[in-house]
Amino acid sequence: MERGSSEPPTARSASAHAPATPATSSAPSAASAPAASTAPMHIPRSASMSCHTPRSAGAKKRRGASALPRSMSFDPSLLHNNGHTAFANGTGVGIRETGVVEKLLTSYGFIQCSERQARLFFHCSQYNGNLQDLKIGDDVEFEVSLDKRTGKPIAVKLVKIKPEVLPEERISGQVGPDMHASPITKLHGYIHPVVSAIPTHLDGKSAPGQVPTGSVCYERNGVSVFYLTYTPDDVERNMHLDTGDRVSFYMETNKHPPALYSDCSTGAVSARNIVLVKKKQMRCQGVVCATKEAFGFIERGDVVKEIFFHYSEFKGDLEALQAGDDVEFSIKERNGKEVATDVRLLPQGTVIFEDISIEHFEGTVAKVIPKVPSKNQNDPLPGRIGARINFSEKELPFGEKDTKSKVTLLDGDHVRFNISVDRRDKLERATNIEILPDTFQFTKESREMGVIAAMRDGFGFIKCVDRDARMFFHFSEVLEESPLHISDEVEFTVVPVSRLERSLAKDMLSAQRNHAVRIKKLPKGTVSFHVQSEQRFIGQVDREATPASAAANKNVSPSKAKEKDAEEGVIAYEDCGVKLTVPYYIKDLEGAALPQLGDKVEFSISEVKRTGLQSAVSIKILNRTGNSKRLLGFVATLKDNFGFIETANHDQEIFFHYSEMCGDVDNLELGDTVEYTLSKGKGNKVSAEKVTKVAPVNGIGEDVGTTVLLGKVTRPLRSVDPSQTEYQGLIEVTEEGASKGQSYPFGIVSMASKADCLQKGELVKFQLCTVVHTSQKMACHIVPQRRALVESVKDQFGFITYEVGESKKLFFHVKEVQDGLELQTGDEVEFSVILNQRTGKCSACNVRRVSEGPKPVATPRPERLVNRLKSITLDDASAPRLVIVRQPRGPDNSKGFSIERKARQPGVID
Repeated sequence: MERGSSEPPTARSASAHAPATPATSSAPSAASAPAASTAPMHIPRSASMSCHTPRSAGAKKRRGASALPRSMSFDPSLLHNNGHTAFANGTGVGIRETGVVEKLLTSYGFIQCSERQARLFFHCSQYNGNLQDLKIGDDVEFEVSLDKRTGKPIAVKLVKIKPEVLPEERISGQVGPDMHASPITKLHGYIHPVVSAIPTHLDGKSAPGQVPTGSVCYERNGVSVFYLTYTPDDVERNMHLDTGDRVSFYMETNKHPPALYSDCSTGAVSARNIVLVKKKQMRCQGVVCATKEAFGFIERGDVVKEIFFHYSEFKGDLEALQAGDDVEFSIKERNGKEVATDVRLLPQGTVIFEDISIEHFEGTVAKVIPKVPSKNQNDPLPGRIGARINFSEKELPFGEKDTKSKVTLLDGDHVRFNISVDRRDKLERATNIEILPDTFQFTKESREMGVIAAMRDGFGFIKCVDRDARMFFHFSEVLEESPLHISDEVEFTVVPVSRLERSLAKDMLSAQRNHAVRIKKLPKGTVSFHVQSEQRFIGQVDREATPASAAANKNVSPSKAKEKDAEEGVIAYEDCGVKLTVPYYIKDLEGAALPQLGDKVEFSISEVKRTGLQSAVSIKILNRTGNSKRLLGFVATLKDNFGFIETANHDQEIFFHYSEMCGDVDNLELGDTVEYTLSKGKGNKVSAEKVTKVAPVNGIGEDVGTTVLLGKVTRPLRSVDPSQTEYQGLIEVTEEGASKGQSYPFGIVSMASKADCLQKGELVKFQLCTVVHTSQKMACHIVPQRRALVESVKDQFGFITYEVGESKKLFFHVKEVQDGLELQTGDEVEFSVILNQRTGKCSACNVRRVSEGPKPVATPRPERLVNRLKSITLDDASAPRLVIVRQPRGPDNSKGFSIERKARQPGVID
């Protein structure tokens, strides 16, 4: 780096703006200087040029001004504009320059310019002052003019610059705008301290005889501002200075004997031993990371640090500000702490903290993030992943937000990840971490299997193969992205929950001792709770199994019967000559027939993995001692605790109690195919027992006609009208043709919708089929044709003008309206009618709007009513009067209030 000469040490007044009065031929006294400058002064910055030879790299910098350093002061009333000439030869009218008297003879002399490489002639008559006081080496200021005879530039209007002793203490200042490596260095007219920095693009290179220089300014006595030049060699520790940086420095005068002037002489004052005190405040960028009631915090984009800001410093719509917004701000110090000021929004995506690699890497988890951080845990990236990258082993940190999912990581997990490099501190970390499918081969963890038993909002329970208790799990622990469903088979790892984790749990379910984590969905048929023998055994029913304990008490409701376990039966058999017994349950039977006492059966033995208990499964009846016959039928009616079965011929219905149902009654629906046995009870009444739901059977046969007929219901099913004696309903053909007027029976299986309730007189479309056992023609695929008007609509329900039984209107819920339309009074709709089997009440479902009704129009009040309202007065004897029905009574049953009411005084208790 090279040193340059200083620019003229011209003191600046804080209010200097206008040019000073030109100097006169007589030199004014120092006391008259202020009077001559009553108007504001304008002192433009001057430029300086270096004439020093470059220092060697190892040259020692001077720490102080050993030869009485000094600055140069002047009388502003004697100066013209202090700047450089606009001409290449250095000439110009009224331009003031500074220099050093190099040679002085009787009537003339020569001046070495301080601001450029030039040596000017001057005549002693141009010196404004006592010629006896002028000596070689004195600093002078002058104007440049042209010699009329020779045309060469000469110095005229010389003024001697008064010297003053420079302080030896370190001075504080600031670095100004730009440093230039040219003979002309521009000074900016800022009154506040500003410095010109050395331009970095020059790289210390300049033209021969030129040194890149900058300027430092400082303030004296709070009024005058001085500018000093500096070179790269003048900066301590080779620090790079920017415009506006605050620095401290020493002042030094470059003074050389006249013999050296031909090489590099200047005699100007410059800044030396410059030390950076504080960098200039810059506009910073960041992202809002937290917002509170009246303040927030910004994650800075230049350093890894958060900074506070108050909402009063935000310049914009405060309602729109939220966490994650990109902002720019300035930094100020208040109460000894840095705060963000002048906060303004930036476009989203402006601030980028890190660069993420496109390439994926694989590694092993060396340290997991603790579920509950310790008190001394201050590391925001506590996790570690070991990986081999670029042929070297690396251990990369990671945090909670660096995993793609919330699945628990374990030590030794095989993972895939990207590498993120923070632009602020170049910290590398692993991110986008995901567990690889083969990780369980690396961790050697103990995996268990089970079936999803229950699911709630965000969590569920697993029925374990090897554990009695159901295992709690969070949805976040599922490895696959596809959602789980009840009865899905899964594989998982069980991890204990520490006491501290249980105390911090948000709910009681999360506080359980063990959790299932790292849940993986398995193919159907993978999980088995039992081990079934391949060998088949032959035995005899020693005790019959009953569907539920409610079978002993037929008055018990099915909901209560479900709460009790089905009673087991017992099968006696021999194995290797040893007589053994094994329990069995009805759910393990093959076929619909129920084994009875003494029946010979074939079966396999199943053993529960968890408990080792055995039972007979895949039970098949070989022969039966009884002669009971199993019949097929169809569920026609379901009441509170009993129902009716339509026979296979569709002409009768058979009563059955829910206690005779082998299986879950709640799974029964109208039209379901069942198998049953007939029995006679008290009064020789026939009923069905041992009712079992079987696979659906086509109850209407295969001989179905293709012709669609129109008809009218002349008789409904007995489930709709219990007063009739016949079970079957009748439909009469109404359309013109050969079959007009003929009637055809129908049953529950004839309905297209088994839940639809056909009423007498309703119009329907249907087809004809032939009953297999009786060869009788019967209506099938019956679809009612209903249209009616909406009578009224309330909040969540309404009524349709349609006669059902004794009611003249039909109820419907808004949920039953198709396409989510809002029905209005008068709309025409199509619908189905369903009968609540337990309450016996009908309602509409599948309501579809056919056409909109007329829009309601506000009816004006009758004119007679309007006229009467206008004519009524309080004194009108014919106006309606109030009639007192009951007089008020007090607490003691007396009329009115016996105690006079008084205004209560605040703070006074009666």
